[in-house]
Order: sequence, then structure tokens, then C-alpha cells
Amino acid sequence: MTGKRILMIVGDFVEDYETMVPFQALLAVGHTVHAVCPDKKAGDSVATAIHDFEGQQTYSEKRGHNFALNATFADIDPARYDALVIPGGRAPEYLRMNARTIEIVKHFFEADKPVAAICHGAQLLAGARVLEGRTCSAYPACRAEVELAGGTYADIAIDAAVTDGNLVSAPAWPAHPAWIGQFLAVLGTTISHGEANIGARKAA
Repeated sequence: MTGKRILMIVGDFVEDYETMVPFQALLAVGHTVHAVCPDKKAGDSVATAIHDFEGQQTYSEKRGHNFALNATFADIDPARYDALVIPGGRAPEYLRMNARTIEIVKHFFEADKPVAAICHGAQLLAGARVLEGRTCSAYPACRAEVELAGGTYADIAIDAAVTDGNLVSAPAWPAHPAWIGQFLAVLGTTISHGEANIGARKAA
């Protein structure tokens, strides 16, 4: 497998798990991931938010980690990337007001490149008007935005994901195994559990 160049668009109060987990997982399997934020450069950081399900009518929110950016937004040429990742949290609601961000998102759909969006990431997709005729999952509160943007909302389990062509989407971070797994499949990434590893595991 040849590693892919993947762009991740984040912003302040992006969801902590939905940023940290795919960023590290994609690096672990040999891909290059550049995390960027409008008006910020490599070495800057964004504040993350931790969203949880604690029995109330909606999720709770707490301050998360600082997530360091490793690329400069102003330098980004989307044509140089093979795929796009859009985490959720509160960032997508304001990122969709940035004209350059919208242009970047549109590029990946126009070029039919793999895109992974989770939770409130659908807000950015709706803002870019790329959901017409698409099936897309999102946090349930974003269902209206998916449908108003001309998409079909995938009403799936909180730990499930759905693939529609080049788009892989999921409701929230409990879906990480399914979401990342389906995204890797769209990327063409294969992971082999060889006999040597099985033997080592048995010996342990």
C-alpha cells in the first residue's frame, strides 16, 4: 500500500475524539495527515471540546486538549491531497462561513476523492452544497441540515457508519471503528494480520 496524503480541516472547539483518533489512526497505518485551520499556521493549535452522552436531552460539552496543527491553511493546495477528513464538534458551524474552506471541500467532491465526515461535520458539507442526492449520516440534530441541503439522512446506530460513493459518514465518535474502517476501505488501505503476529499473540 502506498500511503495517501490526507487533509483534515479543524477549528476551535472541534470534537476532541473525532480529531485525535482519526489523525493518529491514519498516521499509524502509513498515511500522511495535514491538519489545518483557517487563519492559523503549522505549530499553532486549536482548542478541542469533549462531547459526551450523559442522560440529558442533548450531549454535554467540556473543554478538551489543545490539538497542534502540522500544516498552514494558507499554503494548502487541495489538488495535492488524496482525501479529506472533517471532524465534528462546534467548529463546522463557523468553518462553513469561510469561503476558502468551502472551495476546498468542493474540490474533493468535484474530483470524486474520498471524504470522511462525522457528527457535525455534515454542517460543513451542507454549507458547501455537496450533499445533493447523497446519503449522509450525522449527529441526529443535524438531520435537518442534511435534508435541506438535498441529501438523504442515514438514520443509523450511533456506532455505525455509511459509505455512499466517495463519502463515508457517521453519527458520532462511538462509530470510530466502523467509520475509520470504511474510510480505509475507500482509500484502498489493506491491513494484514500475518501468521507471525498470530504466533506472537498465542505465545503471549
